[in-house]
Amino acid sequence: MDKNKPRLFGIDRSNRDYTNPDTWGKNQFNSSFPASLACYLYSKGLKAVYYKADKNMNRDLQYIGIDELYGVDPLGDDIYFSFETQYMPFQKYVVGSIPRDDLVILSKGQCVSSIEIKLVALPDNPTCNLSEDKFGSEIVVRPDTIIYLACSFIQSYDDDPEAVKKAIGDAGKSIKDWTQATDVLPYIDEIYWAIRRMVKEKNDKQVPIIMEPVWKTEGKSPKLADNCLDVFVWSNFGMLNLFMPTEGDALTSITRHTRTMIWLFKMLKDYSENGRFDGGKVIDELSYNLKNDKAFASNGPKTHPVMTCAELTKPRITKDEIKKIILGGGQNLLSPERRFDAIIYNSPDLFKEE
Repeated sequence: MDKNKPRLFGIDRSNRDYTNPDTWGKNQFNSSFPASLACYLYSKGLKAVYYKADKNMNRDLQYIGIDELYGVDPLGDDIYFSFETQYMPFQKYVVGSIPRDDLVILSKGQCVSSIEIKLVALPDNPTCNLSEDKFGSEIVVRPDTIIYLACSFIQSYDDDPEAVKKAIGDAGKSIKDWTQATDVLPYIDEIYWAIRRMVKEKNDKQVPIIMEPVWKTEGKSPKLADNCLDVFVWSNFGMLNLFMPTEGDALTSITRHTRTMIWLFKMLKDYSENGRFDGGKVIDELSYNLKNDKAFASNGPKTHPVMTCAELTKPRITKDEIKKIILGGGQNLLSPERRFDAIIYNSPDLFKEE
């Protein structure tokens, strides 16, 4: 391999050409770099922090090897990184085309895993003035991810609509019009408990669904912390703690978080009745006067209690190691957004008195 060629550590076979400057644009870099960072973590013999849920939906902090996350040796000859790709094993569950996921890992031409990637800053604005051990990040989850979440639940029931129907029971049975918040709100509690039952029944079958690498700065400044990078992973059941209400919450309206729970349940209910579900239709029709640009966002004060651990306070990869991940002068092809506020912030000379 040409060592002078722009590239990312570990990503030798991919549907992205890293000699092409366009491949280093923000939208692509934000998934390519994390995939490489995970490979680098593996090369150091480190595992990613893994947020699962126990049978009672409490946080279950584990670690997951990148080989387990990817489903194949990250540095082996059989791995292929396919970005912005459909995960075809889930196609059979949905009406229409399965949406594309951020990263699909292939081995010997077959899909072996699928991951949504969220590269986030640490700390976010609500936590940047707190002590380091209280820093948190905001995570924004797309509606398409909820389709993948529903598929992962179905897979845990061995593709059996009747088994899903039995798990759901009578939850949601009395809802006449799912598009009307007033019709759905009285039954939120039974929807909540139906999902909780599924988590309890299939707890040993939870799978990774989101990879959330963090890059840490010194407080609110744009300066990287010395220990600035690490990889965190959410299982399909673990990520429920990002949007599911807390037991005993009085729900008087449908928020984005509550709506996400309703979407998940409705997709599972439709599958149990029809053997497939139309995720796009569920998302479009069950909007409850909220925009559908994102499923939900959870900021640092909400994510920190779930994510808190030694690696969040002190990420394991240092800024001096970035040059071992971005290779062959790839950094020169980066084209970050030119944000006016960032330019002003980084130009203190503008405010010098004459």
